[in-house]
Amino acid sequence: MPIPLFNSIASWLLKKRYHQIELFLKYPQEVQQEVLEQLLEFADETVLGQKYGFEDITSYEAFASRVPLVTYEEFEPLIERSRRGEQNLFWPTEIRWFAKSSGTTNAKSKFIPVSSEALEDCHYKSGKDLLCLYLNNNPDSQLFKGKSLRLGGSKELYEDNGTVFGDLSAILIDNMPFWAELSSTPSNRVSLMSEWEEKMEAIIEESIRENVTSLAGVPSWMLVLLNQVLEKTGKDQLFEVWQHLEVYFHGGVNFNPYREQYNRLLPGATFKYYEIYNASEGFFAIQDQNNSQDLLLMLDYGIFYEFIPMDSYGTPAQKVLPLWEVELGVNYAIVLTTNAGLWRYQIGDTVRFTSTDPYRIRVTGRTKHHINVFGEELVIENTEVALQRACQQTGASIAEYTVAPVFMDGKKQGAHEWLIEFRKSPEDLEHFGFCLDQALKSLNSDYEAKRYKNMTLSPPRIHQARPKLFYDWLKSRGKLGGQHKVPRLANQRDLLEELLAMQVGAAQV
Repeated sequence: MPIPLFNSIASWLLKKRYHQIELFLKYPQEVQQEVLEQLLEFADETVLGQKYGFEDITSYEAFASRVPLVTYEEFEPLIERSRRGEQNLFWPTEIRWFAKSSGTTNAKSKFIPVSSEALEDCHYKSGKDLLCLYLNNNPDSQLFKGKSLRLGGSKELYEDNGTVFGDLSAILIDNMPFWAELSSTPSNRVSLMSEWEEKMEAIIEESIRENVTSLAGVPSWMLVLLNQVLEKTGKDQLFEVWQHLEVYFHGGVNFNPYREQYNRLLPGATFKYYEIYNASEGFFAIQDQNNSQDLLLMLDYGIFYEFIPMDSYGTPAQKVLPLWEVELGVNYAIVLTTNAGLWRYQIGDTVRFTSTDPYRIRVTGRTKHHINVFGEELVIENTEVALQRACQQTGASIAEYTVAPVFMDGKKQGAHEWLIEFRKSPEDLEHFGFCLDQALKSLNSDYEAKRYKNMTLSPPRIHQARPKLFYDWLKSRGKLGGQHKVPRLANQRDLLEELLAMQVGAAQV
């Protein structure tokens, strides 16, 4: 099919989908209840369906009382049986694909089941919807006159016991429909290369010759690629390489710390940024407005959502709420029931609703990636905004960072210890720390209370990391590229101590 004709047809189909999106915008509770009913009916003859009597469940209340919440560790025995080839355990159609996801601090890998329904009705559907929402907001877009530069994971696919596992991005590329491959660069061969640094060079070689109109990938790794593109081409900004570039679709990490750096690479008020929220377990939300940081929760992807308020999370008073009972401004842990057979699965992410008509969210962090050693309830959303303010006040910019507690010792107060790799260092690191501390106090009343007169928390302790320290740490663990990232916050000091040791070791060489 000629590219111009394909682009015209694709554009028409994507705009047509918007009318279907309007259905769950108007009737969110009904759509979510229908999703739950369909999942229960479809899986009622599986091992789990028989165990919990899916056939007899006729309401959300019955579902919530009968089916227990699970973590990956609790669900893992069933997943391992499925990986060995057993079928119909938690989903009725064949589970052949498993998205390998190693936690950022845990060496143990997770293997998330991916069904054909999840591929078609969630992951690929979301890709079309992302373009649909973008085109609806930008009717003069020339997106389809060029290609999308995609930057995914670099692991190959491996077969074991008749099942296949690898990075989610590799699974998606391997099963990609023709329309997506036609409009993407680099080639599948390059996208699936396993050695990250070699892959980056190959992507540049293929892509600088293309008419790239959009970018797609994790901000931290895309920034590395784009800087290398400028270095390779000798250009000062990316419009000199790809003059029709108009949008960057990003996700995986908070974009705010990277925004200023992208603005330097892509100067101009017309360039747009669109955020997504996805994971190995599914695709959840898409920015549906220009110049917004709020993400529209997608309700018809075969995923049923529940939410646990973080103020009761993990306690005897823990509450679990369906979508229609959430409130604005509350920090929630997400619980998923999916069309890949995850039932009431705690993914570990936290979100805050900014709107309930329609349902829009912002990702606030991870249930395990926060600091609450002293009752300060510090979440990633706090640290990202505070760092942005401190950078604005001091002229600094940040590449990476991590934070851990300094535990109380006798009469010694606790503190937060920061390790920050700057792209542009502040002139006065102590003043930067003061600005950061003041910003955190203004953003988090619990932190402010613990900092009162230094009674519980003393001022933050800040170390400046050497260049590429975090990159070298990821490389040492075989975690370059893709969705891999450094944990921002932790309640333990293991990661911080490891990074500080690497820093000292390099200085002694």
